[in-house]
Amino acid sequence: MTDQHDNPIRQAVADAIASNDVILFMKGTPEAPACGFSARTVGALQALDTRFAAVDILPDPRIRQELTALSQWPTIPQLFVGGELVGGCDIVTEMFESGELAELLGADAQAHASEPAVTDGAALQIENRLS
Repeated sequence: MTDQHDNPIRQAVADAIASNDVILFMKGTPEAPACGFSARTVGALQALDTRFAAVDILPDPRIRQELTALSQWPTIPQLFVGGELVGGCDIVTEMFESGELAELLGADAQAHASEPAVTDGAALQIENRLS
């Protein structure tokens, strides 16, 4: 396996995870998700008024390849909180519905609706940072 420091894409992915409290690697952007799974995950975060960084993995297939190598998680989206992988859409949705996601994020569990909805939230976005 290539050393992380010899691989600028892997280093950029690792740096993005380390430097953002909440970061979502997704298909598309929070404003325009490119798949339903990414849209549901964004909706859960926005329903909890969570500020998060987002990285669109679609512009460069190497982003997904290096992310998967680092996280050992094969699917997109991937949510990281405090540098740790939380999981993909199904896990995030289950955690949202049970209140665990609100607890993990320190959000007010009473403030969210019963179903996540994609809205125009104030998401912090990383655009093409990894290209």
